[in-house]
Amino acid sequence: MADIFDSYALADAWDEMFERPGVPRPAYQGLFAALQPLGADELRYRADQLARVFTDRGVTFDYAGEERPFPLDLIPRVLDAAEWDLIARAVRQRVRTLEAFLDDVYGTRQVFHDGVVPWRLLHSSPHFHRAADGIPARVRVHIAGIDIIRDENGDFRVLEDNVRTPSGVSYVLENRLAMSRTLPALFAEQRVRPVDEYPGRLLGALRKAAPDHVTDPTVVVLTPGVYNAAYFEHALLARLMGVELVEGRDLVCENNRVYMVTTHGKRPVHVIYRRVDDEYLDPLHFRWDSTLGCPGLLNSARSGNVTIANAVGNGVADDKLIYTYVPDLMKYYLGEEPLIANVESYRLEDPDTLEWALGNLGALVLKPVDGAGGKGIVIGPRAPEETLASLAEAVRADPRGWVAQRPVALSTSPSLIGDRPRPRHIDLRPFAVNDGDDVWLLPGGLTRVALPEGELVVNSSQGGGSKDTWVLPDEPARPGPAPALAGAAPPAHWEPSRSAAWDAEQQ
Repeated sequence: MADIFDSYALADAWDEMFERPGVPRPAYQGLFAALQPLGADELRYRADQLARVFTDRGVTFDYAGEERPFPLDLIPRVLDAAEWDLIARAVRQRVRTLEAFLDDVYGTRQVFHDGVVPWRLLHSSPHFHRAADGIPARVRVHIAGIDIIRDENGDFRVLEDNVRTPSGVSYVLENRLAMSRTLPALFAEQRVRPVDEYPGRLLGALRKAAPDHVTDPTVVVLTPGVYNAAYFEHALLARLMGVELVEGRDLVCENNRVYMVTTHGKRPVHVIYRRVDDEYLDPLHFRWDSTLGCPGLLNSARSGNVTIANAVGNGVADDKLIYTYVPDLMKYYLGEEPLIANVESYRLEDPDTLEWALGNLGALVLKPVDGAGGKGIVIGPRAPEETLASLAEAVRADPRGWVAQRPVALSTSPSLIGDRPRPRHIDLRPFAVNDGDDVWLLPGGLTRVALPEGELVVNSSQGGGSKDTWVLPDEPARPGPAPALAGAAPPAHWEPSRSAAWDAEQQ
């Protein structure tokens, strides 16, 4: 019998699937048994099926000026119930901490008076917006994406926080749909936890965030437009929630109230799930030349007539220098130790730490504190001398603008490269929905893959792809023979009515 994993060589990192060559970890045994006998032609055929599903459904992205189907790897990432329980509890803990911090930042600022975080970090943060002061917000972090990695010892670590406008959840939903159509029998055997609850959870949290005087709120998704890289996600979420997708030109503010202009006249808007950055949201308070938002949105929010989700000014918590204080914030607000630790990080504002870091740039990872999408990151051990020289000048000129971390060999997972599985580095972005009373996590989240060999940056803008993320139930899978991968039976965890409704929504 052929074995596609015969030539799979473990990398110098924790491998998610294998304890040692040819020996899968317990959570992967069912998947390993199903994939092991497949030949190269069968693998390639099913990988082409996945790409075709994405192309047909318009799940593409712009890479180097070329529109491509978003790369989805055929081999899923698997988390057992215990691993997911730890991740879920840690993310909830993190979201509650950041929620309390942001409420403090735009409230009494007691955390700074008490000296837990220096005042200078607040005043120097490019995403602290005084215009957000006075805006009532029962919840500031409605949706969070917390990036988690596994280090060389197999321990989970939090890599960074995303509480402005975290993206990528559409790929979770579309990945699952494509995988269930391409490898349906695997789902019947593994009983993977479904992900199709997310749109309903999100809509429920947004409706709950409506102003107090509104009993039947109108929710809209505000998008920058069709040329935005995440437009597919904006349109998908609006459709699955059954709400309007609007651009700034579709909204108007009158008497501190927001209206959507329709063919039947103006319709009041009570909750805006915005996918427009702060700086472009309201030209009266931010960039005067922005046409992506709507003049008067912040005044309407300050008057308590509309809720903006996520709240304006949340970027101060995304600051990678604030990230280094999150364990202290957890103790301050919750009286708890982090369930999942940060990656070891160094604050370069301290002169001694700065000099040490400048002398060891080749052994550190340097990140701009307000960077996103992997841009600006310099991995010292892989950087050429001229890059390190330029980096040293930039860091010395603006120590506040950078944070240093120890290099972490992100865990690897088998990924189909050509016609054989090869180890590739991955991370995980769980998505949390916060309605003010409970923080709910989408089971699994988005596993991102650095497709080039040895690459550690997983972002799609840097050539990365993704995997379907499977969370297994508490009880072990039923024993039995490996499932045949041919056929088109629906996944066992989807009731016929739910599957039909899902497909109808997707057409």
